[in-house]
Amino acid sequence: MELPIDHFRLLGVSPSANAEEVLRAFQLRLDRPPKQGFTYEVLAQRSELLRLSADLLSNPTERQSYEHALMEGSSGLELSSKREVAGLLLLWESNASLQAFKLAKKALQPPQAPALGSGRESDLTLIAALSCRDASIDEQARRRYASGAELLQEGIQLLQRMGKLIEERKTLESDLETLLPYRILDLLSRDKENEISHQEGMRLLEDFINKRGGLEGKRNSEKIGGLNQTDFELFFLQIRKFLTAKEQAKLYVNWYKRGSEDAGFLAALALIASGFTYKKPELLQDARKYLRNININGFDPMPLIGCLDLLLGDISQAESRFRSSSDEKLKDWLDNYPGETLGALCDYCRNWLKKDVLVGFSDVEAQIVNLDEWFSHKEVQDFVEHLESKGALGIAKAGFSFLSSLGPEQEIENSTYKETELEADLPMPGGTLGESLKEKSFNSKLNIREALITSDVIKKLISKYYSAFESIKNSDLKSFALKRPIYTSVIAFIGLFVLGTSLGIIIQRKPSYKTSLNNSSSAEVVQPESIKTKDDRSIKLYNNDESLGLNKLKSLSSVSPSEQEINFLIQLWLKGKADILNGLETDILTYVARPSLYNRVIEQRKKDNLLGQRQIIDANITAINIVQRSDNRIAADVELNYEDKLISSSGEILSETVIPSLKVKYIIGKNKKNWLIVDYISGN
Repeated sequence: MELPIDHFRLLGVSPSANAEEVLRAFQLRLDRPPKQGFTYEVLAQRSELLRLSADLLSNPTERQSYEHALMEGSSGLELSSKREVAGLLLLWESNASLQAFKLAKKALQPPQAPALGSGRESDLTLIAALSCRDASIDEQARRRYASGAELLQEGIQLLQRMGKLIEERKTLESDLETLLPYRILDLLSRDKENEISHQEGMRLLEDFINKRGGLEGKRNSEKIGGLNQTDFELFFLQIRKFLTAKEQAKLYVNWYKRGSEDAGFLAALALIASGFTYKKPELLQDARKYLRNININGFDPMPLIGCLDLLLGDISQAESRFRSSSDEKLKDWLDNYPGETLGALCDYCRNWLKKDVLVGFSDVEAQIVNLDEWFSHKEVQDFVEHLESKGALGIAKAGFSFLSSLGPEQEIENSTYKETELEADLPMPGGTLGESLKEKSFNSKLNIREALITSDVIKKLISKYYSAFESIKNSDLKSFALKRPIYTSVIAFIGLFVLGTSLGIIIQRKPSYKTSLNNSSSAEVVQPESIKTKDDRSIKLYNNDESLGLNKLKSLSSVSPSEQEINFLIQLWLKGKADILNGLETDILTYVARPSLYNRVIEQRKKDNLLGQRQIIDANITAINIVQRSDNRIAADVELNYEDKLISSSGEILSETVIPSLKVKYIIGKNKKNWLIVDYISGN
C-alpha cells in the first residue's frame, strides 16, 4: 500500500525542523498513542513507523537524499501489507481523514477483506468509523453539508455490514440527523439547473417535516434535526426563498392534510402568490377554503378573504367581509378612510399582497402590485365574468382598469424617485411570515395611514362602461340583451345610480359650499377670466385681488402644468386653508384640493370654534422643486417660511410657532380634467 503522505507529515513536524525537534516530536507521539481501543499489535506497528521516520529525518545524509527525491516529484510512502493498518492509523492522526476513510473502506472489502473476527478487521473498522466522522466534520467546516452527510451515510452502512462498533455507529447516526437541516439548505440553495440535488432536497425536507409532526413540531421535535421550534422557524424562513410558489403550495397542502394548521395558512399564501403572479384566479378560489378552515385562536380570516373577494370581482362581498371582521381598529380605519370604500379595499389588498403574500418565493420577484394589470388579463376577466354569470355581484369584465388610481402605491413605485414616507404601513392580521410562524394568535396592529385618492370612481365607472353602451347602440338591442344580460343590468343600474347621484349632488350643492363658522359677512365671488402664462398654457384665474397679493387660481387643467402653475396652486391652498382656520369665508379650497383635504380643514376649524379659538397662519413659498411627474400625478418639494398663532376669543395669543424653513412634499393629482392637491407630508 502507498500512503499519500510524507515522513514530515507522518511524524508531525515542519520540513524546516532540525534533528533535535524531530526527536522531540517523535518522543511526544510515542507517549501519546490513540486511546480509542486499537489492538496492541497495530499500536506497536505505529511506533515502529514513527521510529523509521524519525531516524530518516534526524540523519543528515538520508534526509538530504529524501528531500531531493521530494523535489524531484516523489510522494507517498510505500508500506508492506503488515504495516498497512498502522499506516492508515497515522494517516488519520495526520488530519488526512478523508483519505484514511477511503483506504480503510477499500481494505475491508473483498478481495482484501481481513479474516472475520481478526484484530486487523477490528482495527480497520475502527479507523473507518473515526476517519469517517472527522472527514464529515471537515466537509461541514467548508459548508459542504450534503457531502458531509454522504460520508456519514457511507460510514453507517459500512459499520452495519461489519456488524461492529454499535456505539460508534449511533454517533454517526446522531451526527447525520443533526446535519439534516443544513443538508437540506445545501441541496436547495444550489443552482436551479441541478435538478437532482433540488429534488433530493425537497424529499428530505418533506420527510423532515413529517418526522417533526408538522411545522409546529408535535413529535418531540428537538430530537429531530437538533433544532428546537424557534431554531426550526429560522431555518424554515431561510429555505423558503429557494422554493417556487407552486412547490411550496404542494408541500403545505400535504402537511395541512397531515394535521399542521400553520401549513394551512401558508398554503393559502402560496396559492394566492402563485395565482396572482401567473394570473390564475382559480388558485385564489382554492386558497379561500384554507383560510376559512384555519382554527387558530385570535386569527381573523375575514379581511384576507375579503381581499380574495375583491380580486375575484365581488366588491359587495369584499366589503361585507371587512365589516364582519372582529378587528375594531380595522373597521374604524375603513370608516375613516379619506376616500371611497372601494379605494380603501384596494389599498388594503395591495398592501397585503406586497408585504405578506408575494414574499419568500424563488419565482416571485419583488414587484409592484398592479390591480389594473390583474383585472386586464383575459384569463382573469373570463373567470370573473363566469362568476358573474352565476349571480355574483361585482364589477364586470374590463371594469377594473381604474383601480390603480384608488391608492398611491402604484404611482409612487413606478417612479425612480422613492418616496418611502408615502408607502402604506398597514400590517395585516397574521403579520409577516416570521410573525405568523412564531405567534400562533396571528395578532397584529393596524397602523392607519390616509391614502391618496386621485380619481372620481363614479365617473371612472361610467367611462369604463361606455364601451358597453356603444355596443348596445350599434347592435341589435334584443340580441345584445340576450347575449350579455350582465352588461344590460349593469348599464341600467349605472343609469339609475348616476341619475340619483346627480340629483343628490345638485340638492347638496344648492346652498353655497362655503365656510362661515364665525358668522362673518359673505365675500363677493369674482368671476374668473382666462389668461395665458409665459409658455402659452391656459389657466383660469380670478380677477386680481390686491388684498391677496396674488391671482387666485380657480382650476388648473393644463396637460402638463408648469412650475409656475404648480406654485400658484399651492399658494392658493395655503391661502384658502389660512382663511378658513382664521374663521373667514372662502371657497378657494373647493377648487384646488380634493374633498377629503377640504373636509379635514373644516373639521379643524370646527374644533377651534368650539374652543373659542382661531388660527392666524402666514406661509410663503420660498422654493419649489418638482421631483416626480406623470400623466396624472405630480410630486413637489416645497420650502416655506411658516408662522402661526393660536388666538383666543378675547384676542390673547395662546401659542405661537415660527419655522423659517419648513419643508413640505405636496402630491398633486388629476381628477378628470383638473389638477388638485391630494395630500401633503411635512418634512420637519
